[in-house]
Amino acid sequence: MERVYIIPLRDVKKAPRTIRSAKAIRIVREFLQRHMKSDDIKIDASVNEKIWERGIQKTPSKIKVKAVTEEDGSVSVTLVE
Repeated sequence: MERVYIIPLRDVKKAPRTIRSAKAIRIVREFLQRHMKSDDIKIDASVNEKIWERGIQKTPSKIKVKAVTEEDGSVSVTLVE
């Protein structure tokens, strides 16, 4: 199964400035666990680089990703350009 999601990251702005990018990664993981019904989420380096692109304090407000379910039940997440 393959789906494209736009994940809102606006709740990250409520977090302290020093943990925003790390919290954004957790939000992406939790969003995909909820929507793809899997606990094994593999986030690609391109998604990580996009979130950390402007540093720890200035995260994007939303991110567009493609989630693909593998045969073993894990979910691979890549960035959609």
